[in-house]
Amino acid sequence: MPTESGSCSTARQAKQKRKSHSLSIRRTNSSEQERTGLPRDMLEGQDSKLPSSVRSTLLELFGQIEREFENLYIENLELRREIETLNERLAAEGQAIDGAELSKGQLKTKASHSTSQLSQKLKTTYKASTSKLVSSFKTTTSRAVCQLVKEYIGHRDGIWDVSVARTQPVVLGTASADHTALLWSIETGRCLVKYAGHVGSVNSIKFHPSEQSALTASGDQTAHIWRYAVQLPTPQPVADTSIGGEDEVECSDKDEADVDGDVSSDCPTIRAPLTSLKSHQGVVIAADWLVGGKQAVTASWDRTANLYDVETAELLHSLTGHDQELTHCCTHPTQRLVVTSSRDTTFRLWDFRDPSIHSVNVFQGHTDTVTSAVFTVGDNVVSGSDDRTVKVWDLKNMRSPIATIRTDSAINRINVCVGQKIIALPHDNRQVRLFDMSGVRLARLPHSSRQGHRRMVCCSAWSEDHPVCNLFTCGFDRQAIGWSINIPALLQEK
Repeated sequence: MPTESGSCSTARQAKQKRKSHSLSIRRTNSSEQERTGLPRDMLEGQDSKLPSSVRSTLLELFGQIEREFENLYIENLELRREIETLNERLAAEGQAIDGAELSKGQLKTKASHSTSQLSQKLKTTYKASTSKLVSSFKTTTSRAVCQLVKEYIGHRDGIWDVSVARTQPVVLGTASADHTALLWSIETGRCLVKYAGHVGSVNSIKFHPSEQSALTASGDQTAHIWRYAVQLPTPQPVADTSIGGEDEVECSDKDEADVDGDVSSDCPTIRAPLTSLKSHQGVVIAADWLVGGKQAVTASWDRTANLYDVETAELLHSLTGHDQELTHCCTHPTQRLVVTSSRDTTFRLWDFRDPSIHSVNVFQGHTDTVTSAVFTVGDNVVSGSDDRTVKVWDLKNMRSPIATIRTDSAINRINVCVGQKIIALPHDNRQVRLFDMSGVRLARLPHSSRQGHRRMVCCSAWSEDHPVCNLFTCGFDRQAIGWSINIPALLQEK
């Protein structure tokens, strides 16, 4: 009859311990209501000035805290038993290995190493559990300062970019893979104008700084400048769509915004551009106006960025140097500076302030595709990457970032609230998070089965002075969303 090996015996003991541990947790959870029912009833019976809904939420949160720490206590006991078992086994192994005894120093070192690994496991478990509790508090707080106000639904495919007009009337612009760009009434969510001049995906949209003109970049290897004239409809009362006390729910990729008809079919349609910029040999992924609006810059998958004269469509400069496809370009709001980002993990700063000298600086701060890099009003550049980090740089000293934000998902086209210096981060995992320039997390926009994006969030845009919405996001779920962010309350919580 074969005998059981030492390793099989150890594996069986570990399996029995895990089973016993699982049963103990189930027994704990099943009896939790019986043990906490009396204190909860006593608390609910006491006089309190808190609203009943707030009391109920607090009681539920404290109940979650108790359950989490009870589970941590049980896991802690189990880990301590494992440490004792491991020490006993190491002591036994130390007596005879290949006929020679281990020295006390060697045995102590080996036991110390194994113990530190288990200690690290305990710390990781503790951090993961407590982060859930902190997240619960932050989510409840975020709903008070971040509310969904309006959804803009009408595109037939994913939306790559969103932008807000800088002149009156203030409208919202979206660029979509359905080959169109749409202009929207921010207050009513009604489509005002459809631009259908491109024959490829529209990848970006930017409004002229002082005129009713828009600049769009497309997969058809061109960028178009086109004029629009809109009359805003009478706004209707805005309904409060915030959700109080609802837990976050994961949504399926199939749960996209349902569009029964073409909402943009009734909009006036513009089918030809005022000016077409044609010099690229690949997809034009982004475009922007230089300060003053007399020149425009485009970024392409042909690894170049081009600078054009808007009036004549003449190519002034071809900006070369990136080793792979460009992903984004951005211009400084007050100076003749351009920043381009690329899949080669770098972003480049191009200086056109001196007409006779066009300097360039290369920055290598990321380990994966730089999805966007944007300016702030001051002397800062903020870059986001597929390496799941955002970095804040000082233009006066770009050797190393002054702040680094680490996240759990790839980051798409970021945007900075210029006045308050708040960074909006759209993620591949459907989340949108807000940080300040020092890297402190301020809030996460509400995300549940009833509101928020259902697929990848591609872009964000701030409109600081708008009375209804001051942050807009768009995603591959074919919708753009307008949010009301209570910035004073957000900064006060910080």
